Amino acid sequence: MNNVDNQPPAESAPVAPEPISGAALLTDAAASPASGPVYQPAPAPPEEVAPLPPLPTVQSKDGRVTLTGTSLTVRGQEFALRELERAELTPVKWILWYLLGALGLAGVMIAFLQNWLRTGPAMTGMALTALLLAYGHRGTNRLRLHRLGREALNFALPGEPAPWQSLSAEVNRRIFRVHDHAAREAAALLAAADAAMQQAAREAQAAAESEASANNNTLPAN
Repeated sequence: MNNVDNQPPAESAPVAPEPISGAALLTDAAASPASGPVYQPAPAPPEEVAPLPPLPTVQSKDGRVTLTGTSLTVRGQEFALRELERAELTPVKWILWYLLGALGLAGVMIAFLQNWLRTGPAMTGMALTALLLAYGHRGTNRLRLHRLGREALNFALPGEPAPWQSLSAEVNRRIFRVHDHAAREAAALLAAADAAMQQAAREAQAAAESEASANNNTLPAN
């Protein structure tokens, strides 16, 4: 009988080496900096912000308000659009003149009906008080300019509110346009500063690694 214990051990089949991944190579390189610096791709350069295209000048019919691409002039006082937050237009009635006209018209009519006034003075009084009533009812337009970190300013603009409302809407649109461009410029500058700091850090790391490698090569062998 053949003894099983006396039989020679069977040769094990050759095992294929485990493939080494790129992540493992990067890990080994990071663990042993003397083998060489780790490749790090440079960040993409920040995009340059194009300047704002010029816009046509808009001016009111009476010349009280002038709007350009970068400034707003109201009654001879000029403001940069970057210092403004927004503009508001509110139609305002002159309550004093409105009440005086209404009360005066009512008083003249009562006096005329009571025969306290003749027809000529009564008609003249009614015309004058009606003009006061119409003047107070028409009122004015209040333009409020909100400034960044400063007190708001108010301006009175006579006339119908519709043209002033369209002009104030254009003012707000250009204010938001200027602020958006300033924000994009600030973001581009911040990205450029961050990229410069990262580049300086990589250069300092590469110099330190090259100096450490040179020191290791100059050490005497045991």
